[in-house]
Amino acid sequence: MTQNLSSYWIFYTVANAGNISKAAKELYISQPAISKSIQKLEESLNCKLFSRSSRGVILTDEGNLLYDHVKEAFETLSLGEDKLKRSIELGVGHIQIGVSSTLCKYMLLPYLSEFIHQNPHISISISCQSTNETLRLLDDNKIDIGLIGKPEVLKGLTFDHLSDIEDTFVATPEYLANLAERGIEKEEVLEHATLMLLDKNNVTRRYIDDYFQENLIDVSDTIDISDMGLLIDFAKIGVGVACVIKSFVSRELAKGKLEEIPLELPIPKREVGFAYKENVKHSKALESFIDFYKTFEPSDE
Repeated sequence: MTQNLSSYWIFYTVANAGNISKAAKELYISQPAISKSIQKLEESLNCKLFSRSSRGVILTDEGNLLYDHVKEAFETLSLGEDKLKRSIELGVGHIQIGVSSTLCKYMLLPYLSEFIHQNPHISISISCQSTNETLRLLDDNKIDIGLIGKPEVLKGLTFDHLSDIEDTFVATPEYLANLAERGIEKEEVLEHATLMLLDKNNVTRRYIDDYFQENLIDVSDTIDISDMGLLIDFAKIGVGVACVIKSFVSRELAKGKLEEIPLELPIPKREVGFAYKENVKHSKALESFIDFYKTFEPSDE
């Protein structure tokens, strides 16, 4: 395209008005300026676009051909503007969230459920990855925000604390009773029970392994499981002792379906929250989500 958009808008307005004087009033520019623009456009296209009549100007055959395309182009632009305005009014947008499968199920879903209810025109994409992978995706700008356990170093990230989580060990009362029949006291359970832990690639597992090492707890019979939900399910059917996040089994503990293993030294609590890049212009959708979770209180039900 050899001409700028204003030249075609002048051409389009003159064609619709059929009169240079009328078009000048609509465009708030002088008649000579319109005539000069049309002349320049005709010279550029090497053809005559208008012919004069007693009533004003009419399109030539070449002008009609160009007009059809220019009309379609401006109608498309107008449609795009209308859709953009509606999307802004409705709050249309898209958010990409990174989160581990465990935190997604037990912590993120309550937030998403209410946020989507309040913002039905914002679409959500979820990338279920480990915390380390979520941090990498944030660094590569492949996601907008991540729900993670707070890392030791927050490199270029803002971290908004949501809650503290507490790791604990649980088993059914029947499983613990069987251990007791074998002469194993509760204080010795971790060393003698079948211990179910998240797999070694998980940040939580490394945290628990450090706890074992620091407190000289020697565990031998372990089962690695990739999902916290499965850990809880296996514990509930009496497979062994599961290392879980305490708040995730609060109902089972309250109803007596699971029992917490007493620890001489409790496992230090960890922080969980949303992380996103600092000094980056956020979309309105992401800003809406950040404002939402800072005031939303999930129900305990």
